[in-house]
Amino acid sequence: MPNVSVRNLVEFIFRSGDIDNRGRGNSPDAMLEGTRIHRKIQKSMGTSYQAEVPLKYVQKYENYDLIIEGRADGIFMEDGLTYIDEIKGMYQKVENFTEPIFVHQAQAMCYAYIFASDNSLEAIGVQMTYVNLETEEKKYFRFQYSFEEIKEWFFDTLKAYQKWSDFEYEWKQIRNASIKPLQFPFPYREGQKKLVSDVYRTIARNKTLFLQAPTGVGKTISTVFPAVKAVGEGKGDRIFYLTAKTITASVAKESFALLEKDGYRAKLIQLTAKEKLCLCDEMECNPVHCPYAKGHFDRVNDAVYDLLQEKNIFTRDEIIEQAKKYQVCPFEMSLDVSSWCDDIICDYNYVFDPHVYLKRFFAEGAKGDYIFLVDEAHNLVDRSREMYSATIYKEDFLNAKRILKQYNPYLEKLCEKCNKVMLSYKRECETYRTYEDIGNFLFSLMRLTSELDEFLKKKTEFPERKDVLEFWFTLRTFLEIYDLTAERYVIYTEHTEDGRFKLKLFNVDPSENLQNCLNKARATILFSATLLPIQYYKRLLSTNTDNYAVYAKSVFLPEQSLIAFGNDVSTKYTERGVETYTKIADYLVAAVRGKVGNYMAFFPSYKMMKEIREIFEKRALAAKVPVDVIVQENNMDEAAREAFLDAFDDKKEGALLAFCVMGGIFGEGIDLKEDRLIGAIVVGNGLPQVSNEQEILKHYYDEDGENGFDYAYRYPGLNKVLQAAGRVIRTTEDYGVILLLDKRFLSGDYNGLFPREWENAKVVNEDQLPDVLAKFWQNV
Repeated sequence: MPNVSVRNLVEFIFRSGDIDNRGRGNSPDAMLEGTRIHRKIQKSMGTSYQAEVPLKYVQKYENYDLIIEGRADGIFMEDGLTYIDEIKGMYQKVENFTEPIFVHQAQAMCYAYIFASDNSLEAIGVQMTYVNLETEEKKYFRFQYSFEEIKEWFFDTLKAYQKWSDFEYEWKQIRNASIKPLQFPFPYREGQKKLVSDVYRTIARNKTLFLQAPTGVGKTISTVFPAVKAVGEGKGDRIFYLTAKTITASVAKESFALLEKDGYRAKLIQLTAKEKLCLCDEMECNPVHCPYAKGHFDRVNDAVYDLLQEKNIFTRDEIIEQAKKYQVCPFEMSLDVSSWCDDIICDYNYVFDPHVYLKRFFAEGAKGDYIFLVDEAHNLVDRSREMYSATIYKEDFLNAKRILKQYNPYLEKLCEKCNKVMLSYKRECETYRTYEDIGNFLFSLMRLTSELDEFLKKKTEFPERKDVLEFWFTLRTFLEIYDLTAERYVIYTEHTEDGRFKLKLFNVDPSENLQNCLNKARATILFSATLLPIQYYKRLLSTNTDNYAVYAKSVFLPEQSLIAFGNDVSTKYTERGVETYTKIADYLVAAVRGKVGNYMAFFPSYKMMKEIREIFEKRALAAKVPVDVIVQENNMDEAAREAFLDAFDDKKEGALLAFCVMGGIFGEGIDLKEDRLIGAIVVGNGLPQVSNEQEILKHYYDEDGENGFDYAYRYPGLNKVLQAAGRVIRTTEDYGVILLLDKRFLSGDYNGLFPREWENAKVVNEDQLPDVLAKFWQNV
């Protein structure tokens, strides 16, 4: 049964004209919803004012029913006439409005018809309430309609939408029929059928599952297949496959393609970042600088409809080709195509990021039967903290003041006012300082943001415009995040290493913000090969206490790997030095001497890596161990990364040892199967460096009743260790060695933290290692 929200309906049908980023006011999509101001206005309207009223209308067609639904901001009666109130909060000066933006008015008009129809009203009113988020100044527009007027308009709107709802209904009939006969595309591995059943059962029960899925269990197809089957049985309608990395997105696409070969029919798109789709030399999204922005909304619906009739899987090249054909923005068109797709592969930010999430699916009041498959979910902790935090720098106000001085003295004055507040914070701060509230400063920021918006709308061309626009975006982001701050945030100031001074809204516990997003889905599967300890991730990624957790059985045999802890070495800061580094270097020599092949060694920092590498090369030479060394460099580009990994394909007489940084680009997401990699040596326990931010985390979780050191240091470090170790055994044909060089792993603090597959791990010292290695390789 097709379903569309009122907001999506009117924005889709009534949009027109250009894409224009020159000032916030040029795009209705750019306006803040201002949830706090919504609530404040609603509360001020008295007891007779009904707030957040859900409304639904069912339009019956020959073969299907179309459901139109949403939530009216308010409903009230005045002088015997019922009014629908639509509230829009923004930073613009509302007194300059001479009429409402029509897509906003159309939203209210839809609610007006639905309410009038449900309540047999002969007439109904619409009130548009625009409110400035800084001054709380309001501007009202009122309209009155007879029932026949509003009815005629509403049905004209539905008529314009009918070809789209017809398409949606007909396509879903084809999709669902194709799903019924689908079978799992491979013979089930041991434990895999149970894993598929666990995922399906979670979806059927509308729950959330945390899945520890060791490498090799086929986690991608084992989550995609049951999700697809659930959709075919009406237990979901759209699958979002969320990932942090391009390589895992490619694996997901391959899994859907496997099902397509077996007859699965679905519309699928992998969303690509705007900068990778942009057809211009610079991303200036306005009709002056971009021919694809000019008139984009006049043509894009035809472009999308045409493409939907031709293709089922929409690649980056096809999106670009269609965008050129219709002269529209490829990125914006790809988002519109996704509205009609059954399967969407995308980065986390399209669902979770408060600034760029897909409003067509997840805006307030939007509704859908979504299934979230969250791959490499261990990455979501740090990513969500980044997405829900915001930072401003004192120096940015000074730079903006310098630029704006020549254009607008009032803006220069506002920048200086904010700079003075930041200066007072700076004087109070020795290293870092936390604040309970920055309410007074907030008003200055809001005033500056509002005036900058007006300035950018009027002055569309000047040399430093890009810098000013970026500054405005920073302020807007900060204010939007401040709207989210509550007890799970810490507000702090800090002197940075590069000499700047910052104020940060730090989301130390992202679970509530994430849960608000997860609530948009019918069911969520969060999975990773390193989701340990699972209670840590359940605590940080969701506020629900009844989520499921499953540990999938590994398909690898214990004899495929040698896992050994070195008990006579430590990378603890107080024990670092030439003696310790020499011992570590000797461990590396013993490892590569044990069997000729390719190895990776992971270190806590570039500095330690460099120092141990120098010692290793001398020790290997003295021991007459032939070995080639390659080294991860800082800020490697794509070509350098590919060349680094290509070295594992080269045939050599001696061994290869790659020196890498733990948690870096080669620490996860690379797949070196069979003899391309036969060993990983992990040096240290991966603890993040002590910093003000890590100490803030530690203190927060100590206060919250958890072990703060575990949450700030041990668990994040453990994940880097497990990811590095996981590079070795990738298939059932792989054999290899995993050495963990830090005796702290053997302390009670790590009891129960390692994977079940490590239960037969050995404990060795430097002298014992050669014999242990020799015995392992002899048995392979």
